[in-house]
Amino acid sequence: MTRVVRAVIAGFAAAAALLAFPAAVSADPPQPIPYRQAIAEAYDVVTAASPGDVQSANVAAGLVRQGTGTTQPEILADLLRRPPNFQDAAARLKALLDAIDNPASTDDPAGAAAKLHDVLAMSRYDALHRPPSAIQRFLNWLYQRFLDFLRFLFGGNGVGGVIPTWVVYAIGVAMLGAVLLIVVLSSRGRFTGSAELMPGGPRAPADYFAEADRLAASGDRVGALRALCAGVAGTLAGERTWEGSPLTVREIFQRAPDPKALRPLLTPFEAAVYGGRDVDAATYERAAAVAAPFRRPVEKAA
Repeated sequence: MTRVVRAVIAGFAAAAALLAFPAAVSADPPQPIPYRQAIAEAYDVVTAASPGDVQSANVAAGLVRQGTGTTQPEILADLLRRPPNFQDAAARLKALLDAIDNPASTDDPAGAAAKLHDVLAMSRYDALHRPPSAIQRFLNWLYQRFLDFLRFLFGGNGVGGVIPTWVVYAIGVAMLGAVLLIVVLSSRGRFTGSAELMPGGPRAPADYFAEADRLAASGDRVGALRALCAGVAGTLAGERTWEGSPLTVREIFQRAPDPKALRPLLTPFEAAVYGGRDVDAATYERAAAVAAPFRRPVEKAA
């Protein structure tokens, strides 16, 4: 009796094993398709599909995934669109097949490598072989510290999330705008502060010319040059021009009968005010000579 029971149990075990074997085999993952084969089969499916055929698009997407993984996101995106973009997907698959079948190669690899070495050895590519300069290393260090600061602010120091790229760009743009604003305001303040040589209301051009003579005698040729421009501007456009006109000096000087003749006065003025350059004696003498025709009528009228 015991032998019979054992035989029955063994029979059931064998049957269970036979029944389980096909299921185990069917549960194995499918073998990956070779890269080119997957692309070719996906291309055939796409070119044969009718517009809007979602099922064919899914089949082609599955073939692309099996053969290439996620290395072709553009093709997968075309196939997963609703409706699928078969035209673009077919063009991309065809281009990929052409690239596989016609790889960029040469019959003389050693000669090609030698030519590449000769090209990279040219002086124009010396920067590629040099290590970063001290300035570049300093700028890289500043950039890293800036990123560390942002990580500290936004919790991206290993315990929080990653800083969004737009945040970095936004802060950079804001800092750049602040720097530009400071530069513009400082230049404007230097201009207006030097233009208003004396407090009070609008001044006659003769006052500016007298101020120019006084400043030139004391050695302040930059201030004297500004005063000459103020006097000429007042003569051309009225007494309130220098204090309240929205026009630039260049625009005011365009009202002169011969604007080009005022360049020896205008050019050193712009270089001194906007460029921070000094004015030598010869330059000031030429500027004073150019301004002289605009001060004589005022002096006669006075």
